[in-house]
Amino acid sequence: MRTIFLFLVVLMLQTGCSQENKTKMPIVDFKQEMLDNAILVDVRTPEEFSAGHLENAENINWYDDDFSDRFKTVDKNKTIYLYCKMGGRSAKAQEKLKSLGFTNVVNLEGDMMLLRQTINPEASARL
Repeated sequence: MRTIFLFLVVLMLQTGCSQENKTKMPIVDFKQEMLDNAILVDVRTPEEFSAGHLENAENINWYDDDFSDRFKTVDKNKTIYLYCKMGGRSAKAQEKLKSLGFTNVVNLEGDMMLLRQTINPEASARL
């Protein structure tokens, strides 16, 4: 009985962790091929965006009053990859989109500026 209980606890922990991983991903692991059925959104200000951004990113400023409205035409089941400079604004945007009913929102975590120092030239093409 104790073994079965322990097995169930471990199974629940693994399931919970695997679901969490689907909502976060290191920004350095992002690849353009992931956009086949998804969109990439940079939630930084237009000034930050114009200084450099990931290829194929759409700029939707987290601080704009119409942030939520800009997603009205997006399919709620479509994958949305979000990023900002350090991950704070994209985490807030992720929670906001989830509260609006979006089911697959991924926060690209980490320091976007570190992309310049990685071996992932595709991700940092416009930085």
